[in-house]
Amino acid sequence: MAIRTSHLFDGIPPELHGELTDVLARGANVRVERIVSRGHASPPGFWYDQEETEWVMVVKGRARLRLEAQESVLELGPGDQVTIPPHARHRVEWTAPDEDTVWIAVFF
Repeated sequence: MAIRTSHLFDGIPPELHGELTDVLARGANVRVERIVSRGHASPPGFWYDQEETEWVMVVKGRARLRLEAQESVLELGPGDQVTIPPHARHRVEWTAPDEDTVWIAVFF
């Protein structure tokens, strides 16, 4: 396997019409993604319901994440992280419209 280097903030276009998702690394049972949001949210009535555990951290920007089971909204900023178990329904309620929100998500 070759050594790869990059910068987390490279390749983010000036215009972002939908969320940008890039797979940064993957293995047999793990996937690491960079997600970039700019004023994006989950569509009305949509809930993520995933087979995998997801660990997510906001690296830059601001977001609100709703967890159905807790009936709460988490306010997230740089350094905030959440571990979401399999089938824990959740949705992105809001991301900052005036800046990039950069997430790192690890699925395992």
